[in-house]
Amino acid sequence: MSHILDRPAWNALRTAHATLAEGSERARRYLPSIVPFAAPADDTAESLEALASLPVADEVMALVEVNPFSIPEGLAIVTEGRLVQMIAERPYERISDSRIEPLTEADAAEMLALATLTKPGPFTLRAQSLGTFWGVKIDGRLVAMAGQRMRQPGFTELSGLCTHPDFQGRGLGTLLFRFVAGEISARNETVYLHAYATNTPAISLYKTMGFRLRSEMNLRVVTRRRPV
Repeated sequence: MSHILDRPAWNALRTAHATLAEGSERARRYLPSIVPFAAPADDTAESLEALASLPVADEVMALVEVNPFSIPEGLAIVTEGRLVQMIAERPYERISDSRIEPLTEADAAEMLALATLTKPGPFTLRAQSLGTFWGVKIDGRLVAMAGQRMRQPGFTELSGLCTHPDFQGRGLGTLLFRFVAGEISARNETVYLHAYATNTPAISLYKTMGFRLRSEMNLRVVTRRRPV
């Protein structure tokens, strides 16, 4: 029996994040201004054709699935790789720290700049549409943040965790990691995350923080194929 996290984007877009989706019952994607994740309903020709119809020229979509999947003829692969999906082995305690504050739309440009510098994963000015983000500011400057991305019934993805290089080594990333995990657990939801399979230091760190490997995942970033 498949797990709801085997197809995280599809199962988010048809449930908790349905209001952020565009497409049909055959294929859906997040609004491209929010995040590039997309998915077909299944591997049938009808669903793959619907998936291929979603992007306009030069738009990219990120497909993440546990099983290998087909790419329709109308799409071209930009890049592909392997991820690991990790899941919390237990609920996290809710914590508080005076340095942590919720981030708002007024912080969006600074959040994007920090994510562009540190590359925690796909990030846009509208990333806060997915869920709440929190950060640490020093002298009015955002130096670390983390938040929530895809959601499915009973599960929320912890994402966007990053610290400015000038402020690394101070424990801010660990602090925000535990804080966000605690906020998710407080809703009686299970925390999960994704990391590149080659990022062994991060994977080892997440294991020490109470996460286990749930599954390896296939990642393909695609775009509309240009006419020959």
